[in-house]
Amino acid sequence: MYLKIASYALDFLDLPIKHKEKDLQKALISSLKEFILELGIGFAFIGEEYRLQVGDDDFYIDLLFYHRDLKCLVAFELKIGKFKPSHLGQLEFYLEALDRDVKRDDENPSIGVLLCRKKNDEVVKYALSRSLSPTVISEYETKLIPKKILQDKMNELYKIYERKE
Repeated sequence: MYLKIASYALDFLDLPIKHKEKDLQKALISSLKEFILELGIGFAFIGEEYRLQVGDDDFYIDLLFYHRDLKCLVAFELKIGKFKPSHLGQLEFYLEALDRDVKRDDENPSIGVLLCRKKNDEVVKYALSRSLSPTVISEYETKLIPKKILQDKMNELYKIYERKE
């Protein structure tokens, strides 16, 4: 199941355009309050590099949250590049491990959020067409257009609109 949501504005992290996944993760943790506010109401932080053990192998979820209203675990996998279908397989594996080994009986199935720098919606649709896991694939921006420039552009648009009337 593909849930489409808006992109996240992570300009408060003050990351350079080129950064590493570890840089993104560390910046999110150090600005956890702002990140949770950006996510929305109901999120509670569980941990970073959350360890899952499957057989004799260890795996690590970048960020793990619990959503109070949805009553489920929410796994965030961070990718600094463009979405690739292989990212989805990794996230679905994590969701399966969470549901089998971490989720409580009274909780709903886990949700995955793949936070990528960029995504091609057509590739996302193909990748998720046979997926049964509740997954969100979203983009993030580290730098937003300065407010002054945005206001000036909006004023220009209003003037053009007023002339047409």
